[in-house]
Amino acid sequence: MIVDQALYAGGTRRPCGDLSDELAALRSSGAPGDFLWIGLKDPTLAEFDEVNDELGLHPLAVEDAIKGRQRAKVELYDTSVFVVLKPLRYVEESSDIETGELMCFVGDRFIVTVRRGEASPLTGLRHRLEADPEALRRGPMGVLHAIVDLVVDGYRVIDEEVGTDLEDIETRVFSDDGIDSSTIYRLKREVLEFRRAAAPLAAPLHALHATDHPHVTDHELRLLFRDVSDHLQSVIEHVESYDRLLTDVLGAHLAQVTVQQNSDMRRISAWVAIAAVPTMVAGIYGMNFEFMPELVASVDVGGREVHYGYFAVVTLMAVACLGLFRAFKRSGWL
Repeated sequence: MIVDQALYAGGTRRPCGDLSDELAALRSSGAPGDFLWIGLKDPTLAEFDEVNDELGLHPLAVEDAIKGRQRAKVELYDTSVFVVLKPLRYVEESSDIETGELMCFVGDRFIVTVRRGEASPLTGLRHRLEADPEALRRGPMGVLHAIVDLVVDGYRVIDEEVGTDLEDIETRVFSDDGIDSSTIYRLKREVLEFRRAAAPLAAPLHALHATDHPHVTDHELRLLFRDVSDHLQSVIEHVESYDRLLTDVLGAHLAQVTVQQNSDMRRISAWVAIAAVPTMVAGIYGMNFEFMPELVASVDVGGREVHYGYFAVVTLMAVACLGLFRAFKRSGWL
């Protein structure tokens, strides 16, 4: 739906009538910084066609906007610029990163913003710009700068949150508390989503402040785009370092798990070896032999015949088990 539309003349908001009539009037007699700003939120095909018919947007850009799910990019046409941004929102409860989609059509005396999802609010931005007439006098490209700056500032906030989560994971990996592999993998997946949103925007955003860019002729505006580009590049460098560090952390965690499993297997093997000795001896005595000297051997103690075979065998098993236990203890298996 169309959430807001207005005409801005001299940095001041004014009511907007028919889009094509207002645009024609601006192009014929309006000041250079006067423009239309139309905001759409999850528009239907009919609503988008209505705006397209009035403003004459580029067909290729319109096709991308209708399909949605585009990668972050800046496309230049003869008389317009089409920008796709991926705003992000950090969910504190689950440490997840939600991705929205924000598309901007910037043309001669107009800007159209198309929002998809809840991670791309612009209402607050419009109100802030309306309180700053000087920013609105920069025209549609000035509004585009404010939108890109808002998205990149969101990246910087999430950058800090992800950095905090990564420090916590590092601490837990090398502590006695331990951590589950799924927690590391989930953060790595969120970092990858973060990277997909930010990294593709670096090159085209850098081009916006180039001296030969046909749509950004104001020197001050170029400096503003350069500042945003620097912030974005810093975020991208952090995200790439997070991705590499998470890979190392995951590898260290898996190595710890392997070492722990090997230690457990050594303990199990040691106890099995100890248990094998009495099992073997008892197994021999469990056979149906007709004659076993160890059972019939006896001594005369005080006029009584005492069979010593049972006691000898039990003592032998105990001594053998104790000897194995001490040997495994010295070797670190137990």
